[in-house]
This record gives sequence, structure tokens and C-alpha cells, in this order.
Amino acid sequence: MKEEKLKQIHTQIFSFIQELKDQSIENFFSQFQSGKMLRSKLMLSICFDHPDIVKLCAIVEMIQNASLLHDDVIDDSLLRRGEPSINALFGNKNAIMLGDVLYSKAFYELLFFDREIAKTLSDCVVRLSRGEINDVVMAQAFCPDKARYFAMIEDKTASLIASSAKSAAILAGLDAKQYYTYGLNLGIAFQIIDDLLDVFGNERQLGKPAMNDFAEGKTTLPYILLYAKLSKGDQEILQSFFKSQDSEAKEWILNKMQEFEIFKDTQKVALDFGMQALEAIKGDESLEKIVREMIFREF
Repeated sequence: MKEEKLKQIHTQIFSFIQELKDQSIENFFSQFQSGKMLRSKLMLSICFDHPDIVKLCAIVEMIQNASLLHDDVIDDSLLRRGEPSINALFGNKNAIMLGDVLYSKAFYELLFFDREIAKTLSDCVVRLSRGEINDVVMAQAFCPDKARYFAMIEDKTASLIASSAKSAAILAGLDAKQYYTYGLNLGIAFQIIDDLLDVFGNERQLGKPAMNDFAEGKTTLPYILLYAKLSKGDQEILQSFFKSQDSEAKEWILNKMQEFEIFKDTQKVALDFGMQALEAIKGDESLEKIVREMIFREF
């Protein structure tokens, strides 16, 4: 049943795109590599049968896709899930404008929903943008500030997951605050695991080189935890490797990660946020399953 709903969401997104009556936009979007629709799966687990849930999920997926289009331009990423990105295929300007079109169409469609749903998703896009700005600013130098890291990932990743859960709860007439808390903690845990996969995952799974985040200028939680455990001399070495593509630098970092058990420490932080998510929706088996699937992923 859920697979059928996901197909309906895909169909709805393309229907929204076709309403724009522009062949170039349709062509660009048809080349976009869509993801696993994790936010829609979450929303369907909260509110499956409402007649407007498919449209609401489609709006959320458009917001997510718009943010990814902009991310790829900012990060100079030429691949999206192992395939050429829109900016690689059609240039940065077209990728940015396609993202703007998706945001704008999503905002328009939100006008037909409850004011609180429109408000929470619109506010979320502001937070997404703030998170992206802080991510770019933090990439200028090695940043071992854990508080800044958590603030950034809460904005950039967790806010949309939280707002998706909250909006579905509003649609279903459930406790919006409870589901927002669930989504926020789930989103933070999800991003931490993503950061962990970047260090310890295999390149075939990732669709990009391992330890790519650090080479691109992202000081993620594994590096922050490692930095705190290193001697002053080794801290300086780690900082000197920031944005390095050198294989010896990667080997040195990975050895230090293993020496100080950073995998275990980082996973524990993710599990703590996962437990907070579970606490917020205690007894809901489908939402508990989502937490476990997102956190206990293959390495």
C-alpha cells in the first residue's frame, strides 16, 4: 500500500511541474536523481489515509529537491547519487533556477493547506537557507566547535524532517509538538550517521569518494570528536589536512579515528538522539522502525 502511495506522490510532483507549462523545466526535472523519499515515508507513517497527504508529501519532496539542487551548485558537486547532477548536465544557472521554481511552486501549493502547515514548512525553508549559509561560512576553516555543528545540522537537515512530521501530524489531528520533537531528533541522528558513513562507508555505497566531506571543507562530528582527543601536535596535523585530497592524509586520519574509537563515540551520539526520538512517540511501531532503519544503516 505504501509503495502505491509513493508512486502517487511521484505522479503528483510531475503534475505540479506540468502545470507550469514549460518544456525546459520538465526536461531539467526529468533528469534529476530523486532519492528514497524518506520524508514522505515518515509522513505516510503518521498520516496515511488523509485525502491531502499525497499533495502534502509532494510539496515536501519539492522543497527537499530544491535544497539539493542548490547544495550541488554550492558544493560544486557533479554527481547526485552516482549520476551526473543537474548543474553538471545543464549548468549552475539552470540548476539554481530549477531549485527556485520548485520552492516557488511548493509555496504556492501550501496556500491551499491549513495555516499552521504552511507556516511550519515555510519557516523550515528559512532554516534550511540559514543552515546552508552557516555550512558555507564554517567551511572557510577547520571548525571544532560542536555547538556550531549541531546548530547547523539542525537547520540544514533536521528542520525539514521535523516540519514534515509536524505537518503530517496536523493533517491527522495529532499532537504536532510531539511529532516535531520526534522528527527533530530523528533528523539530527540521521545527519550524524550520514557524517559517519562519509568516513567509514565504502565508496560504492556512497557514490562518491570516502572522506569526501573533509576534503570539501566540512568539519563533521567524527572530526570534531577526534580533534578533542588528539594531542596539540596532532591537532595541528589534522587542521593542516583540512580540504586535502591527499591519500596519505586520509590514511593518517582514518588510523587516528580507529585508534581513538571515533566510530563508536559518534554512533553513540546518534543513538542518544535516536532514543530521544523514540521517547517522543513511544509505542508507535512504524515510527520506531523508521528510527532504527535510519540509524542502523550499513557501513
